[in-house]
Amino acid sequence: MGYRQQSQLKKIIAQTIIGFFACFILSAFLVSKKITFIQEAVPTTAENNLPLIFNQDDSKDEENPELVQEISENIIGFDDITYQETVQTTPKTITKVTPELLKQMENVDFLKQNYYLVDSRTALLEGDIKPQQFLEKDFSIDNSGQEPKVLIFHTHSTEGFIDSDMSKDMSEGIWGVGEELKNILENKYGISVLHDTGRYDIVDGKGKILGAYERMEPPIQKILNENPSIQVVIDMHRDGLPENVHLITNINGKQCAKVMFFNGMCRLNKDGVPQPTAGLSNENLEDNLAFSLQMQTTAQSLFPDFTRRIYLHAYRYSLHMKARSLLIEVGSQMNTKEEAHNAMEPLAEVLANVIKP
Repeated sequence: MGYRQQSQLKKIIAQTIIGFFACFILSAFLVSKKITFIQEAVPTTAENNLPLIFNQDDSKDEENPELVQEISENIIGFDDITYQETVQTTPKTITKVTPELLKQMENVDFLKQNYYLVDSRTALLEGDIKPQQFLEKDFSIDNSGQEPKVLIFHTHSTEGFIDSDMSKDMSEGIWGVGEELKNILENKYGISVLHDTGRYDIVDGKGKILGAYERMEPPIQKILNENPSIQVVIDMHRDGLPENVHLITNINGKQCAKVMFFNGMCRLNKDGVPQPTAGLSNENLEDNLAFSLQMQTTAQSLFPDFTRRIYLHAYRYSLHMKARSLLIEVGSQMNTKEEAHNAMEPLAEVLANVIKP
């Protein structure tokens, strides 16, 4: 190869190398500009300064509602990932009972002063309440499927409020309050509810409270047999108190009737000696007591002035059919319908915290 040919070859090689480096530098410049554009367009978190390219709530960017979504899809493509929408669930509240409080709760007198109101016809004995064991019980339900998980009924369906017109229909009284609880549990917490329409305190068209619990049991047991998915049973009442007592508290800016959980001890004082109630045993008594205590302590954590002390009476009432059975008194005859209905929002939240997985 001659000198001139060698010189031309060297020139070609040099031009090729220069062209290669020029292309490399230009490509790097363009990529840098694209990354800068994306970082400017996509909101970043203050915590880690990372682009929120996977956030499904980017449409809240009022200046450019579609831009972030479009960039996100172009970067990874939704077909390249498995996407599952975040389901909003109620966080499970862990009742804050300190070791010191737990120790105090082992004392019956402390329990009577702070947690229980004991009717004179029964007795609360040492060992009836096992605070640590009761608070550690898991009352979570299986909430899968569309079948009802909660049954609400009213042994005394004719109980009304100060502004109720019970001549209209059931919704004027305690049944209407139960319907409100049903709607909140279903619509807000995704818990399916069956609300019974039985009138157990009416016989031949006339009000008759005596014998209502005996009349209630066969149809309610039939409902439970036909719906094995039901795991929580609520017998909802309205209390009867002196007319100068108004059970009211303010929760989230709303006037709410106070509620009270009620347990039957299946124990009757006879001549000052507590004895089992003949023919009215309850194999679910311990679970009933644990369930109401968890409801009470959870309510105290969430809404400190919402509940009265748990009332303990002698008989078993309607609490023996399920471990997760509650008898709840909502306000009194001196509360308004609105106050009773307002109370269902905090009550639903308390219940959801106790029973949702």
